[in-house]
Amino acid sequence: MEPRNERNEQPGRIVDLGEYGRRFTEDPHPVYAELRERGPVHRVRLPPPFAQVEVWLVVGHEAARAALADDRLSKDASKDVFQAGAALADGLIGKHLLITDPPQHTRLRRLIAREFTGRRVERLRPRVQEITDALLDAMLPGGRADLVESLAFPLPMTVICELLGVPELDRKAFRALSTELVAPTREDDGYDTVVRLAAYLDELIEEKRSAPSASTDDLLGDLIRTTDEDGDRLSAAELRGMAFVLLVAGHETTVNLIANGVHALLTHPGQLAALRADMSLLDGAVEEILRYEGPVENATFRYAAESFDLAGTPVAAGERVMIGLTAADRDGSRFPEPDRFDIRRAPQGHLAFGHGIHFCLGAPLARMEGRVALRSLLERCPDLALDGRPDDWLPGMLMRGLRRLPVRW
Repeated sequence: MEPRNERNEQPGRIVDLGEYGRRFTEDPHPVYAELRERGPVHRVRLPPPFAQVEVWLVVGHEAARAALADDRLSKDASKDVFQAGAALADGLIGKHLLITDPPQHTRLRRLIAREFTGRRVERLRPRVQEITDALLDAMLPGGRADLVESLAFPLPMTVICELLGVPELDRKAFRALSTELVAPTREDDGYDTVVRLAAYLDELIEEKRSAPSASTDDLLGDLIRTTDEDGDRLSAAELRGMAFVLLVAGHETTVNLIANGVHALLTHPGQLAALRADMSLLDGAVEEILRYEGPVENATFRYAAESFDLAGTPVAAGERVMIGLTAADRDGSRFPEPDRFDIRRAPQGHLAFGHGIHFCLGAPLARMEGRVALRSLLERCPDLALDGRPDDWLPGMLMRGLRRLPVRW
């Protein structure tokens, strides 16, 4: 029997997303569409590994856009009932952009934004192309590969590590910790993962403090030294938090953008052929990928700072709210024929990178890497095709992406 949300007929009815099973992980879009038909906001129970957690889930585009900019929804993680969230708030990682509100968020974003500019991103383009070319040089002689392992992961990981100044030998271990944090496979509190990440980042920051001459051209070194016009600077805990969010968000989202994009193109051969025939469509293709199968399924938790009405639904103070980016970007009231992948679509207004003061600071870098990776791959692999059915989608409801994407050429 299909789970139903009959909250309008039976107030308090909870939709148990775990009842949908594996098919919700593989393709959540029909479930979100079913919920949208019944209203923009629903009370849901999350699927494993957090099957006992209940939240308000926003699935409509208009409601999601409004909620993302609503200051009555706090990002203060000290209210998080998960132990991993409490660990972050208690100082194991440190305060960062994803778990703070103004004025603290405003201050942190000001200090980082001056270093993470569009000009700096554009200066990275030749190096991104160089890394992409080297990865494809290594991949292509084999005739087949896992695209995640061969390109979608190492490209953004190398870029963000070089940008921040993370040593080469640390990257494989960091990937394992990062993936477990954003797409957990165990029903535990994530405490050990957070402890290990915090220890790693403390060691990295201390190395840069001790040898400033070795980090004169990396972002983390700049953040250690940076001050604003009032002499303000990041504390040790804030540095750790900033390094954490830049490293994790700086590669996880782009891995999924690239892999999801290739998957969407290979499963829509007409769109792939149109892009191959006219590469001027590339920018629009990347935006449609972000709308159609964006890398972040749901924004991280917000908490009601007061009782208020959320798109017609009363939300009590302290309750958790999850804003569905993937769900909002398949809303037919905003995007006609939302389940159709169309690289010629004008997808302005998609929420793949969020909206409001928490709009993703790394969006220009992710877009640029996605464009470089897709263009280079398609130009060098004219016979690119899926090598079997990819079905290993990441668990949980934070990230939307594939663990593996087997391809051949």
